[in-house]
Amino acid sequence: MTDSLPEWAAKAFSKPRMATYLAATGGDTMRAMRLYWWNVAASAAFYGPLHCLEVTLRNALHDELARHHGRSDWWVDAPLNRNGLRLIDAAREKCERGGAGAAGVDGIVAELSFGFWISLVSGSRGYDRGFWVPVTHKAFPYHSGRRADLHDSLLSLVRFRNRIMHHEPVFHRHLAADHAKIYRVLGYLSPELAKEVQAMDRFPAVLADRAAVLGGVRPPRF
Repeated sequence: MTDSLPEWAAKAFSKPRMATYLAATGGDTMRAMRLYWWNVAASAAFYGPLHCLEVTLRNALHDELARHHGRSDWWVDAPLNRNGLRLIDAAREKCERGGAGAAGVDGIVAELSFGFWISLVSGSRGYDRGFWVPVTHKAFPYHSGRRADLHDSLLSLVRFRNRIMHHEPVFHRHLAADHAKIYRVLGYLSPELAKEVQAMDRFPAVLADRAAVLGGVRPPRF
């Protein structure tokens, strides 16, 4: 099936990558290409909401931890496990390689991954008592549910975010549910920001256009 792809597409995107789209469209190469472009458009439309979620989450957690420990480099006193300390060291080293002198707090905070911040909401390895109970729950002032449910939502979102940022297929997912989950969690952090972001969000329009794009009625755009 992949042999019938346009030569430029097979070379640019690879036959193994395009095989996923061909399988989803029953080997229809034109429809497979439209689905590929629609997947890019959908992924691009998620960038803004995910950007706001990740940056707001890390800033909220950092602010609460700095306040709780009485120092901006709170990780010096916080009960991080061995992996957490390793990630802090890796972030510091990366900052120092890219600049001059010692890494600043802001640089380290920005360098730490989404997954690191989500780990501070987990219940494993003593983090429930070491982080959630005394401090990190305060970063989610509009959340009244279970910590475990919040962590599950965050974990699924970081996996979703990674698929998008690594240019993987997401067309097969229940994207409306992913979209709603982003805003639900963002609302736990800042309902005002969630409302502001939704006013600019173009994903609903991209989702509504899927059938028209795949059918060739409307050209894909991203």
